[in-house]
Amino acid sequence: MSIRKLAVIGVGLIGGSLARALRAAGQVDEIIGCGRSRDNLDKAVELGVIDSYSQDIGEAVEDADMIFLAIPLGAMRDAFDSMKGYLAENAVITDGGSVKGSVIADCEAVFGEILPNYVPGHPIAGTEKNGVESSFAELYQNRRVILTPVSQTDESAIARVHAMWRYCGAEINRMSPVDHDRVLAATSHLPHMLAFALVDMLSRVDYEEDIFKYAAGGFRDFTRIASSNPVMWRDICIANKDAVASLVESYADEMMDLARAIREDDIDTLTRMFMNAKKHRDAFIDGV
Repeated sequence: MSIRKLAVIGVGLIGGSLARALRAAGQVDEIIGCGRSRDNLDKAVELGVIDSYSQDIGEAVEDADMIFLAIPLGAMRDAFDSMKGYLAENAVITDGGSVKGSVIADCEAVFGEILPNYVPGHPIAGTEKNGVESSFAELYQNRRVILTPVSQTDESAIARVHAMWRYCGAEINRMSPVDHDRVLAATSHLPHMLAFALVDMLSRVDYEEDIFKYAAGGFRDFTRIASSNPVMWRDICIANKDAVASLVESYADEMMDLARAIREDDIDTLTRMFMNAKKHRDAFIDGV
């Protein structure tokens, strides 16, 4: 598979890394970027991540045979709307959105159907850094990419997106959109909520300066993801609200049980909770 013209809508860490990876693999002839920040797009050209850019989505996707949407979930519907009437007949659209149900719904709302050439996807990769300068070709190597096609999705379009990610070094899995959103709420969305909430809470205590001054490795590791893009994670919360809110409520119940056990010197409950957590965490690590 070779892409003649790749349109990357949102040339940051995720979109920029895809462009770099495909260029390094020799699988793309031309890359055009699109985004709101002219400075970021100029930097992308300077770094060789893209060949050119347009700040008009319709112009960017015209004649492209592969389109990758790497933008916040809240911007997806407008992006689909902006490309109406400009898509080439052979164009395949895919995305990197963290919630698949909402992006699929946006596509259907704009086009009146779920386009057969739209392949919902989600690369399980990233860092807490943002911007094209943070992108790198190896980001997706040995990382999972989940494709969530629906019954209307064309198999040849799925095959093209599958091949694209394989050339980036990724491992590709398929799930239903519903299963994806339920699983990712637990494994990705909830941990980010916990990190954001913890740092937000500690930023308001009287001894906040000492907390961050003396923070050790455990605190830094746990809260690293609180440096992620706030707008992106705000959109994820809203887009996957039912699953995320339910998990946050369950976690709050667990924390209340933990607080009660600590206050009551309930050694048995604390031991059981910690041992159960260690057992499952160790089994996960050993299985990777």
